[in-house]
Amino acid sequence: MATNILASLGSPSGLDTKKLVTDLVAAQKAPAQGRIDSKLEKHDAQVSAYGLLKSALTEFQKAVTPLADPNLFQAKSINVPTTDVVSFNSLKAQAPAGNYQIEVEKIAKNQSLAINTTETDANAALGKSGKLTFKTGEWSYDGTGKPDTLTVNPNTPAFDIDISVDDSLTTIAKKINDADSKVQASVLQIDGKFQLLITAEPGVKNALEITTDNTADLSGFEFNKNQNASVEETQKGQDAQFKLNGLPVTRESNTISDVIDGLDFTLNKADAGNTISFSISQDKTSAETAIKGLVEAYNLLQKTMNSLTGVSKNDKNELVRGGLSTDGAAKNLVSLIKQTLTNTVQGLSNTDSYSTLGSVGVNTEKDGTLKIDDEQFNLVIKNDFDKLAGLFGINTTSSSNFIELNTGSFAAQAVAGEYKVDITKAPAKGYISGTSAIDPNMSVGSNSFTIEVNGIKSNSITLSQNYSSSEAMAADLQSLINGDEKLKGANYKVAVTIEGGKLKITSDEYGSSSKINLTAASPDFGAKLGLDATTVGTAGVDAQGTINGVKALGAGNVLLPALGTDAYGLNLTVKEDVVLGEYSVNFTRGLAGGLSLLISSALSENGQISKSESSLEQQKKVLGVDQENLDRKMTAYQQRLSRQYAAMEKIVASLKQTENQLTGLVDRLPFTAKK
Repeated sequence: MATNILASLGSPSGLDTKKLVTDLVAAQKAPAQGRIDSKLEKHDAQVSAYGLLKSALTEFQKAVTPLADPNLFQAKSINVPTTDVVSFNSLKAQAPAGNYQIEVEKIAKNQSLAINTTETDANAALGKSGKLTFKTGEWSYDGTGKPDTLTVNPNTPAFDIDISVDDSLTTIAKKINDADSKVQASVLQIDGKFQLLITAEPGVKNALEITTDNTADLSGFEFNKNQNASVEETQKGQDAQFKLNGLPVTRESNTISDVIDGLDFTLNKADAGNTISFSISQDKTSAETAIKGLVEAYNLLQKTMNSLTGVSKNDKNELVRGGLSTDGAAKNLVSLIKQTLTNTVQGLSNTDSYSTLGSVGVNTEKDGTLKIDDEQFNLVIKNDFDKLAGLFGINTTSSSNFIELNTGSFAAQAVAGEYKVDITKAPAKGYISGTSAIDPNMSVGSNSFTIEVNGIKSNSITLSQNYSSSEAMAADLQSLINGDEKLKGANYKVAVTIEGGKLKITSDEYGSSSKINLTAASPDFGAKLGLDATTVGTAGVDAQGTINGVKALGAGNVLLPALGTDAYGLNLTVKEDVVLGEYSVNFTRGLAGGLSLLISSALSENGQISKSESSLEQQKKVLGVDQENLDRKMTAYQQRLSRQYAAMEKIVASLKQTENQLTGLVDRLPFTAKK
């Protein structure tokens, strides 16, 4: 405990100077300290209030986000019987409602090839080398059931497997499985010996042809017209066949996803003559629940916002100001949320069937809360449910089927509304065409070439057989090119067609970087196909046009709005057969999309709340500096007073000493009367 030394020893003045100094300093400090404390109290209240506001906005956004997805209003449900014939895997929003009957006549099967070469050790080196080439297509068979002619599947790339003398059955199977294909291989143990089983994808057109460049070592692995004695086709490929509502359907796979849009199902077994009935219906429950959830969530948010930014009365009927009642940024955010909820949705107009919450029966009460008019709301759900997606969710439309409007990574920056689009140049793919009609009768081993696709040069490719037709040759050529490892690595493909009897090779890519060139070709290849290294290809074309009169950036078949324009963040996909001219596209975020964007922006690192919190943090630092300066000033003031009072006590002590001396002197004077 501090001790007043002067007081304990007996102050000459008799005053408690320490207490006096303390009281004087406190009195001097009180006004400034009060101002700082008041600001700190307000600061802490604002920080706490922003924390509550962020939490409330986050919870509200959870109720808003589902409504921004248009698929919520397209949700479907499926009613299926108990059956082991068909498995229903998934149902998406775009599936059309209706009643369906399905009859499974055949299920798809994989072609299986058993290599008859057997080994006592699956991991022992075979001592064989060479290259195995796998092609995919549909076999026709001779009268004895042997493969005769393969019609190559142009959509399935060919692939090669390099075999070395160190490879065993196990490593060969692994190389096949590791290839970029859907062909599978396994090693089977039968009667103590091991052999290789190769399985293709299901379907008639996915059967395999296997050839080699070293028949001396690897002829036992070949399965083709000329060499197949050492390979047993244990199962032929078969397509799935079924009837949907009486219509015959054929597919290569048992997993069907392209017959009823949005419905994925699997055929498990054939059951000819029996039908399975199922129905798809619109599911309105999820959207209806989400809209009601939005109303409840907003009413909770509104209560929190009012308590934070407004003035209310407590239990004692006293006025209580919210922590953000004087914060302009917070009050502006609250106002924007209320306006977004009650105003016409941006991008829609009053002429649209439903452009406000009120139009669907969600009304604003006098106290600012939302309330559902059940009668009006139920009528909208019953009669116009399909129109609600445009009110609540993100929606893009186009006046032409040849132009598709999409949202990009920066869609948050795009302004909702209608945009005028003028297409001045259609996109095109690069291609190269033969100069003369092709001859499908190729000479074995003399028709090699290399091709450059979009700047990537292939390995050497060889057409090594005669073909029954130009179309058969084109299919094989497409399969070989697309199977090239260098082109597959760049994810580039081509389409090979016959037009007017001439060969045409077209890139799958659009735009000015889309190019096809032959970099080398054997003389026979050039003579028979009308193409060689001197043939000049035609480069692709980037789409060109304007959006609201401003030139857009063309990249392949995509138009990108100029940076800084209202449409920036959107993009247009333009089809190559579009008619040049003017079109219109429209983009709306919907009520939920707009609210979600507003809240996300407010809660982001660079959002208004973050800026306000940073400002409050800066204010706290300033108050800390003010406090330090005040404390330093008061310390100096206290020290000055202490010195002054110490000097006073010294003077008083000196006067006391003089008094005592004078008193003694008087006592010693002669003729002094004494009592």
